[in-house]
Amino acid sequence: MSIDSAHLEARRELVKRLAESEAPRHYWHLGDEDGRAWLFESVEGDGEHWAVRQVEVGADGADGAGRAARRYWWRHLQDGQGFLSDQPLEIWELTEITPEAFEAVWAAAG
Repeated sequence: MSIDSAHLEARRELVKRLAESEAPRHYWHLGDEDGRAWLFESVEGDGEHWAVRQVEVGADGADGAGRAARRYWWRHLQDGQGFLSDQPLEIWELTEITPEAFEAVWAAAG
């Protein structure tokens, strides 16, 4: 196993452990001036908010490859277009949303 694949596997296990934990959940939205949006489900850990699921939606509702959006989580940490945030979320830059709003976008992107 290469260093990169070992690092990816260790990260996958960490994200899975956070995602399956009983830690409090929060849901967030961030948009930019071009109409793109990012939605996150975060889990609190060590005083930080860590993304365990993330949806990215392009300005036209597509991701540039014809998909409605891209989803990242422990089973799909990264691809050629992006990756699940690997840093704590800077929540002061985000708007908190309801779990139902997040779930609706997550399901639609599936």
